[in-house]
Amino acid sequence: MDFFHRICRVTAFNKVAPFTLRVVFDDGAARIVDFLPVLEGEMYGPLKDGDVFDQVSLDPEAHTLVWPNGADFDPATLYDWPKEGPLLTKLAQTWAVTAR
Repeated sequence: MDFFHRICRVTAFNKVAPFTLRVVFDDGAARIVDFLPVLEGEMYGPLKDGDVFDQVSLDPEAHTLVWPNGADFDPATLYDWPKEGPLLTKLAQTWAVTAR
C-alpha cells in the first residue's frame, strides 16, 4: 500500500461563487472547491452562513484555509478535492444526521 501524504501549501484563494473558492497551491495548481456539500456538523455547519463563510483567511503557518470558528481543511485534501470532495460529502451527510 502507498501511504504517501502529499505536502501541499495553499498560497492564495479567491471567491468565485457562493461557498466556492478557487484555491491556488505552491506548485501552481489550482482547484475550484464548492464547500457547500460538506458544510454540516458542529465545526463546518456554521459556515453555511454566508457571512461566516466569507471570513475565510489563509493561515500563514499552516498554509491552508481557516475560519474564525476554528474550521479548516488539510491542504492535501483541498489539493485532491476531485477525489476527496465526494468522500467528505458522504461523511458530512452522517454529521447532519448526528446533529438532528
